[in-house]
Amino acid sequence: MIAAWIIGETPGVVDKVVGFFTRGGLFMWPLLACSIVSVTTMILRGVALREKNVMPRMIENEIERLVPGGSVERLARIVHVDPSSLARITRVALQYLRGPRSENVEVVQTRARHEMVRLEKGLIVLEVIVGIAPLLGLIGAVSGLVHVFSHLGLSSGASDTRQIALGIAEALNATVFGLSIAVPTLIGFSYFSRKVEVMSVEMETLVVELINKCYYGRSSREFEPAKAPSAAHIPIPTPVA
Repeated sequence: MIAAWIIGETPGVVDKVVGFFTRGGLFMWPLLACSIVSVTTMILRGVALREKNVMPRMIENEIERLVPGGSVERLARIVHVDPSSLARITRVALQYLRGPRSENVEVVQTRARHEMVRLEKGLIVLEVIVGIAPLLGLIGAVSGLVHVFSHLGLSSGASDTRQIALGIAEALNATVFGLSIAVPTLIGFSYFSRKVEVMSVEMETLVVELINKCYYGRSSREFEPAKAPSAAHIPIPTPVA
């Protein structure tokens, strides 16, 4: 019964949507393109920013399981074949374990910023749509109002006045459509931006924890370069007579 009601109501709903779109004017087409791009980008970002694609639980558990000063061979094997962002940052940290700790942390922070840029890929598209969708809707509304008021001098009588009022209402369809695109896009942009920020901080924290465990008990003298002997300690050969 419910299915029959839905099937019966569907043609009427479709006709209303098509009528709303066609009465909005020429600027409804770029707004439609913006809506398609926005939905596609949010779907792709939602898939790309899933936790298993950015911070796999296996790597997190391995870092937390590692004891201070313990072997990192198992972790190195895991991150070697993992394509996630956390794995790439961890690989960089493991590659620089022979150097000073401060240098390793600096390299990890640089790599973390690079991964943050990779994770933010596509968010600029959402930001642009948030800005231009209301403007396109406003331009469409103004264009429709210009068309309506251009016939104002030719109108006479109450019936023509009602037609003008109806035309003004239809001219605002583009504004409604533009705002209906901008609002959910803004929500998606804010959500994904915050998610990228949180993930970046968590990844950097995990890798710094890994570095602290790897450098546990290691003296800083191990990484100091060999010093050249001073002139006072260099033996001066005695000239032979």
